[in-house]
Amino acid sequence: MEALKQGSDALFILLGGIMVLAMHAGFAFLELGTVRKKNQVNALVKILVDFSVSTVVYFVVGYAVAYGTHFFVGAEQLAAKNGYELVRFFFLLTFAAAIPAIISGGIAERARFYPQLIATAVIVGLVYPFFEGIVWNQNFGVQAWIRSLTGADFHDFAGSIVVHALGGWLALPAVLLLGARSNRYRKDGAMSAHPPSNIPFLALGAWILTVGWFGFNVMSAQTIDKISGLVAVNSLMAMVGGTLAALAFGKNDPGFVHNGPLAGLVAVCAGSDLMHPLGALVVGGVAGGVFVVMFTLTQNRWKIDDVLGVWPLHGLCGTWGGIAAGIFGSKALGGLGGVSLGAQLIGTAMGVGWALLAGFIVYGVLKKTMGLRLSQEEEFEGADLSIHRISASAEREVNW
Repeated sequence: MEALKQGSDALFILLGGIMVLAMHAGFAFLELGTVRKKNQVNALVKILVDFSVSTVVYFVVGYAVAYGTHFFVGAEQLAAKNGYELVRFFFLLTFAAAIPAIISGGIAERARFYPQLIATAVIVGLVYPFFEGIVWNQNFGVQAWIRSLTGADFHDFAGSIVVHALGGWLALPAVLLLGARSNRYRKDGAMSAHPPSNIPFLALGAWILTVGWFGFNVMSAQTIDKISGLVAVNSLMAMVGGTLAALAFGKNDPGFVHNGPLAGLVAVCAGSDLMHPLGALVVGGVAGGVFVVMFTLTQNRWKIDDVLGVWPLHGLCGTWGGIAAGIFGSKALGGLGGVSLGAQLIGTAMGVGWALLAGFIVYGVLKKTMGLRLSQEEEFEGADLSIHRISASAEREVNW
């Protein structure tokens, strides 16, 4: 029976890793459909190469930083318990690699390729696993300190703060240091729209992310005996809450509608194992509204050119999710309890502060030493031709 459980656990978390790996196709197509046609190839290449760099760095450095476990032992030892520790690495890697995928959407269309790969290595190797280990592995006694103050640990079941808020708040300094795309905001106060190039691809990306998210949330249990149907239904309710709120606040705009479910899912990650489904519906609805309102403000009023709106979507909705776990996870609102609003506020503030500090340091150093941005000519030509020497579709076919 023990061997059967070990095999089942390994299969369970492996399937979760595969589902979250598929989400990276969602990140790619969401960005591809949002950027202009001349930057579509770059969107696809960035997500794949970022994931590959993340894999190597997280295997060699990041996983050890977070969990104190390394893989520099014989294969016989690694294969113990059906290789569970290896597939757990695979599953958690897909979370870590989501950070550069999130950032990619914010800095699209004007960022240089190789400086971002260096940023990916630093973030996935050190920045992300440092905070991941604090929250999910009790590193440095921070959780014990929060528990002594509030009576409960900081609770983030599937990464509203550890993954999404961290990614969104890391992206904000990168976006600010890069500056807006050329001609996005004119001196006379007018704005160039830069509309999405392909709504069907944008929608496809959103759907892939939405489906994969059930692996992201449900499989965060990490062993099959801890699987919870509550997590699945709460994810579902937050998803539809975000969609309906984005539809209403976004006045039928398809870009908002297809980002709405993602906003709801970002927000529900932290407390998806605690909330009542009706609470999850409210949490998702608030997140959908927050995304639409704050995306509009950042783009139109504050003139922050965050191309996919990753700061509102992941940064702000993730922040809301961390706090919401302390509200809707309480027994008073139908949740399971065992969570403290004070602990959630402290942990959320720590995640936001760490991401902002690290983001300004990493991208600030890269800007000073290598430069972050394509030249004006390269940006005008588009990242596809400037970096990859090929466009998404041939201008003409050659007949032999």
